Formats: sequence, C-alpha cells, structure tokens
Amino acid sequence: MRTTRRTAPATLSAVLLLLAGCGQSYDDLVNQCHEAVVKRANDNKSKPAACSQIKQDDYDLIVMSTVIDGLGWTKDGKFDKNKMLEGSGAGH
Repeated sequence: MRTTRRTAPATLSAVLLLLAGCGQSYDDLVNQCHEAVVKRANDNKSKPAACSQIKQDDYDLIVMSTVIDGLGWTKDGKFDKNKMLEGSGAGH
C-alpha cells in the first residue's frame, strides 16, 4: 500500500509532463493566431479559430499590430510615429 501512495503521484506527474511536452508552445499558438488574423478578409472581424487558446489581451495586441502594419505605420517591424503623422496633416 505504501508503494501505491508513492507510485501514483509519480505516475501522474510523468503523464502530465508528457502531455505538456506534446502540446504547442504559447509562442507557436500566438504565431498561428497572427497568421490567421493577417489572412482573414478585411471585413471579417470575428476571432479566428486559431486564436481560441490565446489570452484576450494578447489577441487584442495581435489585431492592433496587424491594423497598424496594414496602415503603413511601421518601419522595419517597429511603429514609426513619423509614418503615422505623414497622412494626418499634422505638422503642416
């Protein structure tokens, strides 16, 4: 009986570690979500199925960064304030 008490938790831990190793990393899920958001139609505002496991805050950031990039407000993958201001008429 004593070995059963020690073996069960060890077995459970091993199974959980194996299951965790079989899944995708969160970064992989985020990348897949980003690809799905980029590929969806512009008029489609629904959350892609590929984003179902992504935290809402992270999904919001993916959508916002995709919009900003689509508007041409980025340079070398980073937000460029000057590019944003070019089309606004600010500073003229």
